Amino acid sequence: MADFSLRARAQSFVDAGRGLATLLAGQANARIHLLATIAAVALGAWLELAAAEWCWITLAIALVWVTEALNSALEALADAVHPARDPRIGRAKDLAAGAVLVAAIAAAVIGALLFGPRLFARLYA
Repeated sequence: MADFSLRARAQSFVDAGRGLATLLAGQANARIHLLATIAAVALGAWLELAAAEWCWITLAIALVWVTEALNSALEALADAVHPARDPRIGRAKDLAAGAVLVAAIAAAVIGALLFGPRLFARLYA
């Protein structure tokens, strides 16, 4: 049976926090995602989104952050394992970056669907 200790669980949160700090410090796109996250949350609060709408916004934000973190992790691992240029590694990096792009587009569509009508109503009422 695995050893369960509060200290080990707490350390895992510290490690995860360090990972997020590394992501933000080392990836310009993560900082753009942070600004988009702040903007989406502020806009959602201003437009008084309903709980179900917040679920969609939260899911979209999480999807982008998860894909960005996994993309960055894959790139770091690939660079550590094979620092020289290799078309196979380049293809893997491109695929991971493509996943981030798909997530970002999906988040933008969700944002447009939820924010668009409310913004239109507020601006042109």
